[in-house]
Amino acid sequence: MQRTLFIQSLRSFVSVRVIVQAQSASRISSLSLANGGPIRLKSTKAATQKTTPTTFSSASTTASEKPAYTPPTVSKTVEPLTWPAYLSIRRSKRRWQNFAAIPCSLLGLLGGATYFGSLDTDPMKPIFGIDPFMFYGICTTACMGVGYLVGPTLGAFLWRQLPSSKRYGSLIDKKDKEFYERIGKNRVDVTLQSPTSPVPDYYGERIGSLHEYRKWLRDQNKYRRKVIFDEAA
Repeated sequence: MQRTLFIQSLRSFVSVRVIVQAQSASRISSLSLANGGPIRLKSTKAATQKTTPTTFSSASTTASEKPAYTPPTVSKTVEPLTWPAYLSIRRSKRRWQNFAAIPCSLLGLLGGATYFGSLDTDPMKPIFGIDPFMFYGICTTACMGVGYLVGPTLGAFLWRQLPSSKRYGSLIDKKDKEFYERIGKNRVDVTLQSPTSPVPDYYGERIGSLHEYRKWLRDQNKYRRKVIFDEAA
């Protein structure tokens, strides 16, 4: 009797389970039809397995990307130009100018002599009221003077090409401006000079050191006292 009841209850339980499964399957199919396609469920484990390689690939890409190499910038600093160094450089510049004046003068003399010596000359026909040979001699001497004036300019240009001159660049021009301002401030007034007694070293061209600059100041003061004393007497 008991065995019969147990079998009947087991059959009823199985039938109820089958009915429930059939109802759930019908609901799922109706939902998939309403959404326009079958529903695909992804497990958390599968999603984790698919996203994990992406994370590692991004990390490896970031690690493989190295920043571009930037060379270190080297700042070129120029040493300050002191007055003793500037005066020494200025003395060197004056030497180059004087040395360049010699060959330029000789070239001017040779060029003038060659040109005017090749001209046909009639001693009976004066030029501007001057004997032709004397006139050509004056012109040759003038060519020599032109070469002497061009020489310092050429020497200054060559001096600018020296490494010691390029080292300071525009600092030399700045010091030149300050130097001539000091010369103009401390030299004797030009109205005090006379044709027979000019101001000594009016432009300070012979100054090449601090000792020579101090000597120039003493000469200017000496000349100033001398001129003022003579005028007062």
